[in-house]
Amino acid sequence: MSQCEMVAMLLAGGKGTRLLALTKKVAKPAVYYGGKYRIIDFPLSNAAHSGITKVGVLTQYESVALNNYIGNGAHWGIDGYSSVAGILPPRQTEEGASWYKGTADAICQNIDFLDGINPKYVLILSGDHIYKMNYSKMLQYHKDRNADLTVAVIDVPYEEASRFGIMNVNEDLSIYEFEEKPKKPKSTLASMGIYIFTYKTLRDALLKDAKDENSEHDFGKNIIPNLLAKKKRLFAYLFKGYWKDVGTISSLWQANMDLLTPQDPLNLYNDDGFRILTEDNRALPQYVGSNAKISNSIVNQGAEVLGSVKNSVIFTGALIEEGAEVSDSVIMPGAIIKSGAVIHKAIVADNVIINGSRKENIDGKDVVLLAK
Repeated sequence: MSQCEMVAMLLAGGKGTRLLALTKKVAKPAVYYGGKYRIIDFPLSNAAHSGITKVGVLTQYESVALNNYIGNGAHWGIDGYSSVAGILPPRQTEEGASWYKGTADAICQNIDFLDGINPKYVLILSGDHIYKMNYSKMLQYHKDRNADLTVAVIDVPYEEASRFGIMNVNEDLSIYEFEEKPKKPKSTLASMGIYIFTYKTLRDALLKDAKDENSEHDFGKNIIPNLLAKKKRLFAYLFKGYWKDVGTISSLWQANMDLLTPQDPLNLYNDDGFRILTEDNRALPQYVGSNAKISNSIVNQGAEVLGSVKNSVIFTGALIEEGAEVSDSVIMPGAIIKSGAVIHKAIVADNVIINGSRKENIDGKDVVLLAK
C-alpha cells in the first residue's frame, strides 16, 4: 500500500452505557480486555499491520484518558508500524464543542483533516470490536471491483441476525439492500461497521447528508441507503475470522472466556506475526493449562495468584490472595480478591477490593459486574 493511499478514521467516542460502571470514567474503546489489552488496541494494531500510515482517532465521551493512552502511538508500541495521524475531538466553535450527531457526522466534522491528506480511499473503523483483520486485503477487494463502498460483513446464525444491520447481496456479493435489525432477515450477512469508501464518493455523500435536516447522519441508516438509491457500486467483503462486538457486560465476559477455549480464536498468546500491540509489549500474557493453583486461565505478567483460579483471565497488578477462590471470571488491573472470598462468573473492575466475607454469584446464572 502506497503512503496515504488510504487513511483510517477510527470512531472512538462511544459512551458505552451498556458496560455500566466500566465506562463511568473512560470511553468504551479504553475498556480492558484479555489480560493486558484495551479494546482500541485491536483496530489500531490491525491498521499498523495493514500498512496504514495515517490514522485519525475521533474521540468524544471521556476523551482525556483515551487521548493520554493513545498519545502519538509511540508509548504503546505502534511506532515503527504506523503513525497515529491525530486525536480528533468534536469541532470547537465559539459556542463550544459541537458533539457528533452520528457516525457520518463524526467523519463530516473532520472533512478538512481528510482534505489535507487527500487519500484515494478512506477506511472507517469502530473502536469497540475485538478481531484481527488485514485491511489491505479488503482494500484490494474494493479496487478489484471498482467499488464506491465496500462493507465488511460476517455470517451470523439466523437467530441472531435481527440484532445487526443486514446486507442483502447478489451472487457476486454486490449489495442491493440494507436492512437495519430486520425482524425477518433475508440473509445472515451482518455489517461489522467496517467500511472502505472511495474518498470522492464519501465526501460527496457526507456533504449532502449534512444538509439534510431529517437525517440521523448515520452510515447504516442514511449514507448506505442513499448510495444504494443512487445505484452506486456497493459490495460486501466476507470476513471469516473471529469478531466480537463487546458492547455489553455479558459479551465482554464471553469474549474473554473465548480465549480459554482449546484453540484461542485470536491467537493472542503466540506471536504469529500479527501481534496485538498495546501499552506494554514486553511479554505476551501467559496461558496456564494447569498447576497447583491455576487451571485453564490467562495470567498476565505482574499479576499475583496465591489462591485458587480456574477458567479465568487475570490482569496486570491483580492480586488473588491465598484462600480466595476465583472461577469463570475476569479480574481487571489492580483488583484484589481477599482471602476467603469466592467469585464466580464475574467481571471485577480495576482497583476494586473484594473482602474475604463475600461470596459472589455462586449460582452463576448471569454474569455480574463488581465495581466501585
